[in-house]
Formats: sequence, C-alpha cells, structure tokens
Amino acid sequence: MKTGVRLLTAAFMTATLSACAQLPSRPDPNEIPLPPINTSMKPMPGPDALPTRTALPDPLVLNNGQSVRTEKQWLKRREEIRTTLEYYAVGQAPPPPGNVTGHLVSEQKLNDGKVNYRLIHLTFGPQESLSLDIGIFTPAGIPPAPAIISPSGTPPGAKPLPRLAQGANQGKGQDALLVTGPMVSTPAPAGTQSPLYAARVAGDPFRQRSAEEIAATNPALAHGYAFVTFNYNDTGEDTTLRLADGSWAYRTTRFFPAYPNYDWGLLRAWAWGVSRIVDYLQTDPSVDKTRLIVTGVSRTGKSALVAGAFDDRIAMTAPVASSGGGTPAFRFSGEGRGGKEGLTEMVRKYPNWFGPHLHEFWGRQDKLPFDEHWFLALCAPRPVISLEGTHDQNVNINGVYQSVLAARPVFSFLHADGKLGVNFADRPHGMVQGDWDALLAFADKYLLGKPVDRDFYTFPPELLKPAAPKSAGVAEKTN
Repeated sequence: MKTGVRLLTAAFMTATLSACAQLPSRPDPNEIPLPPINTSMKPMPGPDALPTRTALPDPLVLNNGQSVRTEKQWLKRREEIRTTLEYYAVGQAPPPPGNVTGHLVSEQKLNDGKVNYRLIHLTFGPQESLSLDIGIFTPAGIPPAPAIISPSGTPPGAKPLPRLAQGANQGKGQDALLVTGPMVSTPAPAGTQSPLYAARVAGDPFRQRSAEEIAATNPALAHGYAFVTFNYNDTGEDTTLRLADGSWAYRTTRFFPAYPNYDWGLLRAWAWGVSRIVDYLQTDPSVDKTRLIVTGVSRTGKSALVAGAFDDRIAMTAPVASSGGGTPAFRFSGEGRGGKEGLTEMVRKYPNWFGPHLHEFWGRQDKLPFDEHWFLALCAPRPVISLEGTHDQNVNINGVYQSVLAARPVFSFLHADGKLGVNFADRPHGMVQGDWDALLAFADKYLLGKPVDRDFYTFPPELLKPAAPKSAGVAEKTN
C-alpha cells in the first residue's frame, strides 16, 4: 500500500511539472501592487518574521504554547484561530448588520402542489442600502424542514444583475497582479453607471433556471429538505478586473462600497452573504432554523467552508470539490507538494478570492501560521463532510486527507467523533448524484438522528490512509 501511495504521489508531481513550466518561487517584481486598506485589525507578523513549520499547525495549541485541555481554553483558541484566518487567509469582514428584512416578491406551488416556491428580496446594511434576492423551495405539507443553502444561480423570477467584465488574463492560470483593465471592452448595458460592465457570456454555468425545473429535479427537495438558492455574484462579483490604480473593481459594486475599511476577499464576501440568508431564515416558519446546511461547488465550496467556520448557526457544512483554498492543506498541495491547486497557484491566478496578506506567502507555505484544517476545526462540533471526486483535476487527494487527519483531534476533543466526514464520488471536478447522496445521508444521520448504514470516512483505495509525515504531529483516530 505504501508503495502505491509513493507511485501515485510521484505521478502527480510528474504530471504537474510536465503540464506547465515550473512556477516561480517568488512573485514577479513587476506585479502592480494593490492599494492598502486600513482595517481595525492590528498588524500581524509577515512570513519573514514567522517560523518555518513543515507540520500542520496544531489547532489545539494556544498561541502561548499551552495545550487546550478545557472548554474555556478551546473558546479562547477558537477566537485566536478566527483572528488568524481573518488576517492571513480571507480578510476582515464587517459585523452582522442586524437589520435583515425579507420582502415577498412572488410565490407559487409547483410539482403538482408538492413544492412551494417563494422569491424573497432581502434588504440590510447601512440605511438598508444593500439587497439580495433568494429563492426558497420547501416541501409542502411537511413541518419546518432542514434547509440546504446553495449558491446555484439567480433565483427563478429574479432579474439578473449587470456584471463587471472579467480581468485581462482571468481564467488563464496567469499572474492576475501583472495586469489591469478588462479582458473585453463592451458598451455598458442601459441603466448601469460604470463603463466596466460587460454582458454575460454565453454558456454561463450559473444560468437562471426555472422554478419548475428546480422543483422537479433537485435532490434535496426529493429527500424532504428545503432548498435555498442565490447567485453568489450578487454578493461579490467574481472578477479579477483591476482599475487603473491597481485596486480591485469588485470593490466598487455589491456589498463592498458600504464597508470601505474592510479588506475581505471574495470568498469571505460570498460567505457573508450566506450569513445574511441565515439571518432571514431564523424568522421563516417553513424552515427549521436549527438544521441549516451550507454547500457549494469549487470556488463556492471554498466559500461554504468559510461560512461554516465563521457562522455557528450553520448546523452542517458540506464543501464540494473545494480544491485550493478549500479543504486540502496548502502544505500538501501544489507544485512540488503533490500537485493540483496549492497556495502559490491560487494567489497567482485568483488573489481576489483571498485577503491581501495571503499573497505574501507565495512559495512559502511552510511559513503559514495556519492551514486549511483550521476552517474544519472551527466548524466543530457541528458536522462537516468534504465531498470529493476520485479523478478531480483540481483537488489533491492527499491534501484533503492531511487536513481531515489534522482536524479530527478537535472533533474528538469536543466529543464529536464521526462528525468530520469525507466521501469520494466517481467524477472529475464538479458535483454528481453521488455527492448529493452522501450529503443527504450525512445530514440524515447527524442532524436528524436517522439510522444510516454507510461509511463517511472513505478514500480511493490507492490512497487509503497513507502514512502521515512524522512532522505532522497528529495521530490517526478511527470512528
């Protein structure tokens, strides 16, 4: 088995090196810097002042070096972890606005009366200047149902918002900080104020679907769960477009202008939007507010993990194919570390997703004072399942394994053994029925207390329980 693991790891590395030129060890000196944003957070050490740690930083050791042994110590440690992740990983977000209000836009019965659908317009923020459209599907004739929140495109009946153009080299795997300006220059749609807006491209994967289509095909609804959908671009526009001064164009739209003194990246903004949906669902009698689940795929899988880590009202977190910046540990992913998406790859092509300080760690993963398993740890003792693919081109399987292995002691400490799960479906990057089956079964077991006979700690046979590096400092635990 160990030989097979070594061969697989070597294959990953060979494929990575042959597929593209070796990434530079440090950023290009010609990068156009981002204008600094002054936040209320106190400055923290940069990579030059931090120790080298080849092991995944222990979530059960306080900053003062003491091991966490009591609940009080763990509460203190959680705050340390959150502060660290805000500063270095995702940026500082504003506090909850406290004034979320939902306005019913339309409602209808679907699927022969088996499903109710409502389009809700949320308003909130300073002078109620911000808004977000959400679609809520609930099974008819069922008591308040567990609800799955998913960024799955513009809700049926809502008007798609105008979109900024993509950045000049967006989606090409290139250094996004070397350029400014749009990829395509088009006239601004009627009613917009910015010349940087561009029309939606054909084949948008987050196309607007009909309410009837969702009601008839959504696996959550078929399982008796409610389904809540929104367009993540309505919370923060997914573009690397930069203005002439080097600033991100996405900071000029959606939620960002209302909060200029926060340096949050897009992952945190999308997660903040989920929390505003949770604010509203706390008041909705058709939904069980104690059984809210957040999920997402790929980039929104990353933001789902961030949302679960930062909002304790989310009862279960289920990132799908979250890849670099999601479940897999940075120290065990990327070029020279097993391949696929790692830290350098992510801060090179999508630095807009993260807080500005993560870019400083380009090529210096071992200087990170955290790793991705800390997001999993913050979710504990609430259930989390990482939904992965056996041949996902973006996800390093060993990176997922190492994160889960390093986070399990936190779940054990909090008497939540088994509530940190992993499931691999037979697929490339994306989400298939096998992911839904695992998500719903995991929720049935850990949120509804139903008897479920399946394993939620599975890895592909060729990489099943590989030997962790001695430097990892964590012991294997079994359910």
